[in-house]
Amino acid sequence: MMEEEIVSPEEELKRADHLIYVSLKYTRTCDIMKNAMKRLINAFEMSMYAYLEDLRKEKKIKEVPGTIKERAILVKKLVGNPVNKYMALYNLLKKIDKAEYSAKEEFRKNVTLTTKNTPTPIEVKVVNLYQYLEITKEFVSFMRAKSFKR
Repeated sequence: MMEEEIVSPEEELKRADHLIYVSLKYTRTCDIMKNAMKRLINAFEMSMYAYLEDLRKEKKIKEVPGTIKERAILVKKLVGNPVNKYMALYNLLKKIDKAEYSAKEEFRKNVTLTTKNTPTPIEVKVVNLYQYLEITKEFVSFMRAKSFKR
């Protein structure tokens, strides 16, 4: 089965929303939590790319950087302080995604994903995912507004 390519951050958010509010409700596994966080990361990255692509089309920047890290740095530089709280979440999600993890109370109400191999373990509960989703939605809206203001 081939998966269709997602073309917008809003589509990615719909899928993350479904994973968090529907799939996670019934499965209660850390795999679903990880997949939802990956979708949120993708939404962040797509938003940044779309913003930079708009700037490139308007000839405000010469080119869109090739790597995700360079794009994030450029967005931070161009937008400034208002984007800092969003970038903090983006960096946290990336750190959680890369880390090894253990599952606690899987298949139960209080399913918790705990990272290993980090200086301080990060615990992610379902409630945290709700917050991450809302902040990511804010970021996507913020970046869309930035694109259309010019």
